[in-house]
Amino acid sequence: MPAKITSIIPKSPAAKTRIAPGDLLVSLNGHEINDVLDYRFYAAESRLLLSLLRPGGGAYAVRLRKGEYDDIGLEFADGLMDGQRRCRNRCVFCFIDQLPQGLRESLYFKDDDARLGFLFGNYITLTNLTDREARRIVEMRLSPVNVSVHTMDPALRCRLMGNPQAGESLRFLEQFARAGLDLNIQLVLCPGWNDGEALRHSLRELQKLPTIRSVAAVPVGLTKYRDHLAQLRPFSKEEAAAVVDTFDEFRQARHADCLAGESGAELCASDEFFLLAGRPMPGPDYYGEYRQLENGVGLWASLKADMESIFLCEDMLTEPPAPCSLATGEAAAPLLQLFVDEWRKIWHNSNIQVHCVRNDFFGEHITVAGLLTGRDVIAQLRGKNLGETLFLPAVCLNADGLTLDGLTLQEISQALGVPVKAVKNDAEAMVAQIIGGTP
Repeated sequence: MPAKITSIIPKSPAAKTRIAPGDLLVSLNGHEINDVLDYRFYAAESRLLLSLLRPGGGAYAVRLRKGEYDDIGLEFADGLMDGQRRCRNRCVFCFIDQLPQGLRESLYFKDDDARLGFLFGNYITLTNLTDREARRIVEMRLSPVNVSVHTMDPALRCRLMGNPQAGESLRFLEQFARAGLDLNIQLVLCPGWNDGEALRHSLRELQKLPTIRSVAAVPVGLTKYRDHLAQLRPFSKEEAAAVVDTFDEFRQARHADCLAGESGAELCASDEFFLLAGRPMPGPDYYGEYRQLENGVGLWASLKADMESIFLCEDMLTEPPAPCSLATGEAAAPLLQLFVDEWRKIWHNSNIQVHCVRNDFFGEHITVAGLLTGRDVIAQLRGKNLGETLFLPAVCLNADGLTLDGLTLQEISQALGVPVKAVKNDAEAMVAQIIGGTP
């Protein structure tokens, strides 16, 4: 279906033509435009012939020239042009199925859209992919492809993901690898399901694909809202340690291959596995290029290394911080405490407090900062001396500045009686905000 143009960017190439809001874009240089991938791919050329429709006015064409890869200047009502694709799976570990009622409506939508992988780095399961779409990904060289695999055992993948097509769709991995597209692989591990020997099988099979760039495992996230769902349990300390050991086993084998001249993927257990196992956090070398940092793989090491660099830089620490507080989840609290302890070695009288917020809303097994709710922050910090400012992790807010339970920073501030600001998961930005250099 042609895409409806909602507006024209001023002074853009399109603004110099007869194209108007409300017109429909049909094709670029003869190529049908069905969605955002078609549009971005075919709009990259410097000379373009646009075929359009004007409701009530019929078909017309426009020729324009622009810099190669420059934007044409057209904007559409739907960023993807044909709607977001819904996930077809019924994964036993699906976090959305574990959400209580009453949260923001958008949180209940399950997406599984390859185009979001290209645009925003989202991970896809491949079960929504058609052969035509897979060929288009290869033709357009949309690399890397980020895939939530979970297991390389086809039958187990079908059970784990509640989809009879889940095993067969693994064939796309080999197709992408043959085409030279880089692959980043995520494994959500559930104890007794796809860990142990099943994990070893997955790692063995994945390493056969020559373009694998990273394989990372994260533990299943379990909320307290699991009535009528599959029986799952959290990892024990011993089981988490076994996952870390399995990755170490394959990392050592990979290192031997690399010494022999063969490239190897980054193989990483997530930060949470080390915390659950009670193991020391690895250093930056463990994570290579941090290809799965957005999945919480290497966040601890990355932030710690950046903090250590800042504390060696006198230019960043010319002013003592005003009294303030940092609130975070249980997983990150020890790291932020290390940060504060280092700061106090420089400014001995600095008054920075770290407040570990327990996730009562989702339950004891959810410990990451990104899933904190405003009501837990308020309930646990009300009445405490928070200093002049309370800093909350920016990752617990969406693009509209709302927490998962729909509260704004202003509402949290009013409840606690202290200014509340969002702080990025970035050491330099954190220091700048704490000393007042950044709003």
